[in-house]
Amino acid sequence: MLILPLYDDNPRVTVPVVTYGLIATCTVVFLWQLSLGPRAQDAIAFAYGMVPATLFGSARLPQELQLVPPWATLVTSMFLHGGWLHLLGNMLYLWLFGRGVESAMGAPRYLVFYLLSGIAAALAQAAADPGAEVPLIGASGAIAGTLGAYLVIHPRSNIVVFVWIFIFVRLIAVPAVIVLGLWFLMQLLSALATASGEPGIAFWAHVGGFVLGMLLVPLFRRRGVRMLQARRSTAFSTRRPQRRGPWG
Repeated sequence: MLILPLYDDNPRVTVPVVTYGLIATCTVVFLWQLSLGPRAQDAIAFAYGMVPATLFGSARLPQELQLVPPWATLVTSMFLHGGWLHLLGNMLYLWLFGRGVESAMGAPRYLVFYLLSGIAAALAQAAADPGAEVPLIGASGAIAGTLGAYLVIHPRSNIVVFVWIFIFVRLIAVPAVIVLGLWFLMQLLSALATASGEPGIAFWAHVGGFVLGMLLVPLFRRRGVRMLQARRSTAFSTRRPQRRGPWG
């Protein structure tokens, strides 16, 4: 089963330079990570990733890994990724939802908003498991803030979702409130079901980033930009892909 959001129907009033710049930065940093050996990649994750136990002072990294202060990893961690799927998934969501939010906020405000969302997400994950010694890396917490803002600004926009369930292959237009509401519910339920100290996806970071993103919209939106905007189009056409291969 594969369910993947692809694009929306919101017009852009500005070129999303911050969104594109963040995508480019994360990609360049990841390529730099790949250029290192496996041991060096692990060292980079600990040196620049956010380790809750180090952040709160209950543990210390070896001297050779103390490249930045623990508080600085709240920012550096959001530019590292653990693999191609991790990077590509995050960048797809950033591209899809970041452009609309940046258009509603303006480039400088959106950059500040993005960083604040990422910091809040990392703190939420750290607070949920303060003794964890596994580094948190990835942009998903900051992107979760973008998703929360998008929900507040464009709840009735159409999101085209690629759905592949066995032989069922279609593009479906779904209101943003459903796509993002279900996404947040899944993150919250997963966070509640995940045992403390269990390595894996940082669900509390997603929850924390999303909630802060929703709360910050009134402070960061451009003058004249309304919240809970109406749908841009009454119909959003999608064409069913041609059936090929074993699914008939």
